[in-house]
Amino acid sequence: MSRARPAPTAEIRPPARFPSRSAVETEALGASLAPHLEIGDVLALEGPLGAGKTRFVAGLARGLGAGTRVRSPSFTLVNEYRGRLPLLHVDLYRLEPAEADALGLEEQVERGILAVEWGEKLPARLRERSLVVEFEILSETGRRIGARPAVPGVPASRGRPAALLAAWRFDATRAAGKGAER
Repeated sequence: MSRARPAPTAEIRPPARFPSRSAVETEALGASLAPHLEIGDVLALEGPLGAGKTRFVAGLARGLGAGTRVRSPSFTLVNEYRGRLPLLHVDLYRLEPAEADALGLEEQVERGILAVEWGEKLPARLRERSLVVEFEILSETGRRIGARPAVPGVPASRGRPAALLAAWRFDATRAAGKGAER
């Protein structure tokens, strides 16, 4: 049974903001985004250490049907998870932006989805086409997860990041049983 989703031109007001009261809810938000992802999508994950970026990626992997445990790629730099689509989990924490450019991420995105922790260090060519997912720590277990297209000034009704955000917002708010903050 197919669910009605907003058309890519649906009016939205980025950023979207979703509450999370636990690691389980953070993973569920990731899983709710997964059905909308396509090869070539870039997610720039931003926020402090311990904010839930890796838990969010665990939800993405689960939502894509990957059956393996998600681990932080802090030392390996890139972990790949196989599911409906390949998910490349990248951690740029230990790298300078110039070093991140040398990883060949532009070639990698052609074969899968990039979920990049410390996404602010992404090369500009990738960052400008990303959906930025921002993590804010509210309490020991509480988080606010925001999302917006990376390119300021682009009308929300155009571009892949905006269409992805519109579809995710629709499903995430339905799954939560309440509206996202607007």
